Amino acid sequence: MCALAGLSLSSDYIVPQEVKQAGFQICAEELGSIVEGHDVKKLKIHDGVEGIAEKLCTTITKGISTSEIDRRKQVYGVNKFTETPPKGFWFFVWEAVQDTTLMILGFCAFVSLLVGIVMEGWPKGAHDGLGIVASILLVVFVTATSDYRQSLQFRDLDKEKKKIVVQVTRNGLRQKLSIYDLLPGDIVHLSIGDQVPADGLFMSGYSLLINESSLTGESEPVNVNASNPFLLSGTKVQNGSCKMLVTTVGMRTQWGKLMATLSEGGDDETPLQVKLNGVATVIGKIGLFFAVVTFAVLVQGLFTRKLEEGTQWIWSGVPEGLPLAVTLSLAFAMKKMMNDKALVRHLAACETMGSATTICSDKTGTLTTNHMTVVKTCICGEIKEVNGSEKFGSSIPESVRKLLLESIFNNTGGDVVVNEAKKVEILGTPTETALLELGLLLGGDFQEERGKSKIVKVEPFNSTKKRMGVVLELPEGGFRAHCKGASEIALAACDKFLNSNGDVVPLDEASTKLLQDTIENFASEALRTLCLAYSDIGSGFSESVDIPFQGYTCIAIVGIKDPVRPGVKESVAVCRSAGIVVRMVTGDNLTTAKAIARECGILTDDGLAIEGPEFREKSDEELQQLIPKLQVMARSSPMDKHTLVKTLRTTFQEVVAVTGDGTNDAPALHEADIGLAMGIAGTEVAKESADVIILDDNFSTIVTVGKWGRSVYVNIQKFVQFQLTVNVVALVVNFTSACLTGNAPLTAVQLLWVNMIMDTLGALALATEPPTDDLMKRAPVGRKGNFISNVMWRNIMGQSLYQFVVIWYLQTQGKEAFRLDGPDSDLILNTLIFNSFVFCQVICDYKTLNFFNRKTGNHEVVKD
Repeated sequence: MCALAGLSLSSDYIVPQEVKQAGFQICAEELGSIVEGHDVKKLKIHDGVEGIAEKLCTTITKGISTSEIDRRKQVYGVNKFTETPPKGFWFFVWEAVQDTTLMILGFCAFVSLLVGIVMEGWPKGAHDGLGIVASILLVVFVTATSDYRQSLQFRDLDKEKKKIVVQVTRNGLRQKLSIYDLLPGDIVHLSIGDQVPADGLFMSGYSLLINESSLTGESEPVNVNASNPFLLSGTKVQNGSCKMLVTTVGMRTQWGKLMATLSEGGDDETPLQVKLNGVATVIGKIGLFFAVVTFAVLVQGLFTRKLEEGTQWIWSGVPEGLPLAVTLSLAFAMKKMMNDKALVRHLAACETMGSATTICSDKTGTLTTNHMTVVKTCICGEIKEVNGSEKFGSSIPESVRKLLLESIFNNTGGDVVVNEAKKVEILGTPTETALLELGLLLGGDFQEERGKSKIVKVEPFNSTKKRMGVVLELPEGGFRAHCKGASEIALAACDKFLNSNGDVVPLDEASTKLLQDTIENFASEALRTLCLAYSDIGSGFSESVDIPFQGYTCIAIVGIKDPVRPGVKESVAVCRSAGIVVRMVTGDNLTTAKAIARECGILTDDGLAIEGPEFREKSDEELQQLIPKLQVMARSSPMDKHTLVKTLRTTFQEVVAVTGDGTNDAPALHEADIGLAMGIAGTEVAKESADVIILDDNFSTIVTVGKWGRSVYVNIQKFVQFQLTVNVVALVVNFTSACLTGNAPLTAVQLLWVNMIMDTLGALALATEPPTDDLMKRAPVGRKGNFISNVMWRNIMGQSLYQFVVIWYLQTQGKEAFRLDGPDSDLILNTLIFNSFVFCQVICDYKTLNFFNRKTGNHEVVKD
């Protein structure tokens, strides 16, 4: 135990002996009290962040050594939270027994056994009661097995969700590490959209804004810097970047303590489950009404007859299989979708995606590969192709080359490191990586360039400004701002450019047109264009003011190639044939967006492409005219995407799926019916706002999710048609027979067994069929589609009438038709009726499969 516990002054702090023996100078409890309590006084007593780092035996440049990992784990613990122990199989058995219908059946079984044994003795009098008990056990164990397997699937999926990787400096190398491997003393690199993986202290960084709403409930972001260096686990980086010193991990963090106080919540039911629970309840009430009437009719018989039929009222059998079928189908789909690179976070997304009518997709990384390389540049007014050889930079004036390297290596969120294999590795986003590769190709040295000048201020890239800026303090004195961003935006801030000799000259009309034409030409070749510029801003710059955005000199325009993913064009065509409209929403310029959209098959001749600034100026009336034709939105802001999604959902009643990867995509992901976050390029904020995580960032996977969603919907329709047919026939046959003949041909136990078998094994058979490609040749159901279609009602009524005629004929003419006489004729006839009823259900099952498989194109099953 830390010696400081209960003391208010840290000057009295004594290092525990076990901590000293391990080679450290501060205990876990003391570290936790500093960060969690935002205790600046204690931090100063320990000589600030640098003092804490020293006591943890770490440095900002090298991090911790892997040779001391075991000692650190013993002293400070691991970065894992205590998890609720998994529920065992018998828990689900007990839960299944709590069902109201099964409890009523249990009571009926007890009464049946008691009356039967008293009246007819053992074992003949126990047949009905034991039959009911056996049916109850069957349902309980099938339901428990299904729920238990589903809980195991959810645990596997939960493990996938928790596979979060961060960049860490260890052994002097920057490397990727699971958050569960973090230890106090680790140096973690955080940027926009990251989740803070442990409690820690700010060491260095720029413009860091932290969203602490997950812990404090406060929506206003907190500025974290050298004077307020405290970072808490579970919070999100809203802006900026930093290096963080990990101080507290696992259950000692504030997030860990919060998790320990929370009890596990139950799983929410999906819309389809709620809808079908309602169907089951209505059918149950109807069945109960007719059962009571039937019972009243049969009471007219002898008192002994009443005792024999005392459990007759239960025959209706509430179709508990409806919710079971939905759960089975959804769980089955979730597991299979995981194999298809789609991680379902919310169960409802399985079914909702099947009703999607519109997909609003990002371009970069979803429609394209997200493997970017600079293939063309315009430097000093000359367009050059980047061929990968060192000769590429030989014709560039030395002064321009130096400026270009200064811009590339300082104005970046990426890094160039030497990995464990002693090879150069570039870390960062695909765009940053492409530019850093260009810098290395020009003969630059990242670390050397960064050491030449001091970075004073950084404004990280965000999707609102569409640019990134940095201010350097030059060795010869004065400050220089570098800017890079969307070409037309950055170029608009320039009034000078570098000519063929490398001299700074005014940007006149001719040179402006040359650069604008270059941007258009690059974009028409489906290249992503960026403009790099700089401005000398004198010696009066203050870190507290924004980086100026005017008076810049254009250094270069670069064209970055991001190839379209294989299979995207075919997937878009599949969506079109399925009645799903695909719209591209991107931050790239209009020309690039249109070129990519045409290549993907999204933009058609009668389609409309528009820029975000123009879109947001439109009135509601204009949007109603524009949106049905809209296929591409370029230069869009996060709020443009949110507005588009909201309008599609509310005004046009579309079921909308949206892809996103950035922090600012969270509002649109949340607004959509189905939010699809990218598993590779997506930030933790985007993933938490999404319903499904696309693990391979591939648009084709989104189409697969839609196919599985439709499969869930069709599978449940199959089961409902089959189940309603069984219940309608059973109800009508027994009710009509009781009213007209005074005798019910199907006994309580027989009907109970038929219902239970249909509910359990029928659900297993019908609810777990895999999807077929032909599912994507049908129009989507949409928001207002009827779950039980007119054709399904026709099938239900037709099958019911056919079965009723068969059973009624046997009931009235069976003895004569089969020449039954003698004392056992009634027993034989009832057996014949029951078997005929069962075989009618087999035929009904086959007809149901046949109908739906013809409808969905699954011809193999039809032949079977």
